[in-house]
Amino acid sequence: MSEAEYELLLDAVRSAVAPEPEIDSMTRLFSMLRFPQAANDNQGAWPLIPFPDGWFAAC
Repeated sequence: MSEAEYELLLDAVRSAVAPEPEIDSMTRLFSMLRFPQAANDNQGAWPLIPFPDGWFAAC
C-alpha cells in the first residue's frame, strides 16, 4: 500500500467516525412530535358499513 492510498484510507475512516453535527433542541422536539402519515390516508374517517344480518367477522 502506497502512502497516498494510506492517506485516502485514513480520510475515509475519519469521515466515517466523525461525530454528527449537533441538532438543536427545538428541531429534535418537533421531529419527535410529528407523527408519520399513512400512505393511504384520505383525510377522513371511513363510514361504518354493517354486516348483513347473520354475517359475523373474527380476527
